Amino acid sequence: MSINTIGNERSSVSQCSDEMKIIFLDTETTGNGEADRLCQLAVKERSRAAPVVNALYKPPVLISIESMAIHHITERMVAGKPAFKDAPEYPGLKGLLESDEVITVAHNAAFDLAMLAREGITPSRTICTYKIARALDTKETIGVYRLQYLRYLLGLEVEATAHDAWGDVLVLEALFERLLQKVVEQEGSEEAALAKMVEISARPLLFTTLRFGKHSGERIEDVARIDRSYLEWLLGQKRQQPAAEADWIYTLEYYLGNAHPL
Repeated sequence: MSINTIGNERSSVSQCSDEMKIIFLDTETTGNGEADRLCQLAVKERSRAAPVVNALYKPPVLISIESMAIHHITERMVAGKPAFKDAPEYPGLKGLLESDEVITVAHNAAFDLAMLAREGITPSRTICTYKIARALDTKETIGVYRLQYLRYLLGLEVEATAHDAWGDVLVLEALFERLLQKVVEQEGSEEAALAKMVEISARPLLFTTLRFGKHSGERIEDVARIDRSYLEWLLGQKRQQPAAEADWIYTLEYYLGNAHPL
């Protein structure tokens, strides 16, 4: 069943135990390269209205114009802000996200986790809603899994500004709840569903179809036979951003014969 058939009502299953916290997180950054850093961070605990953190930071590298055009954070806006590691909330956030009693949720989590890693933070357990959405869409009927696309596809009623870290966190929480409902239906309980979501998020995705480029819409196994050089070129491009493109690197290596399915 496609995830867009899930009802709008909130799941009636029990919440996580008091010991377990679900934390939603989103970053806005200077760019998407290996040297880029975060310039805004929003962190929210499940079912609590107030943010844990929603702040701008002065990154150690300049914000690219391309990034400004997306999130509208300028150098003037971060002038005078502390570096993230120098902010008073940093030690508490590091302790929170690295706790064994916390699951950190992000969309396309590999990107946000890479940004956090550059700041010395490695969350203990994570759920990637991008990977969960893909895993639930077993027939690949959606094809696009961007956060804002899923927001409108699934009719998530959220008052939030796109490409603002806090706005994206609000959408992220709504998407997580919708996906969790579906996984609970499959696994039988919220506890089992969360464990399954962590498991799915921890392993690389194996894509089957290209959704971009000259072979858009074609199955990757077919492209490997008719245009292997294209996949080799694409792999080289993806390897330039190993953290953010881990799923594509694994997929391309697999179809080129250099990896095995998990």
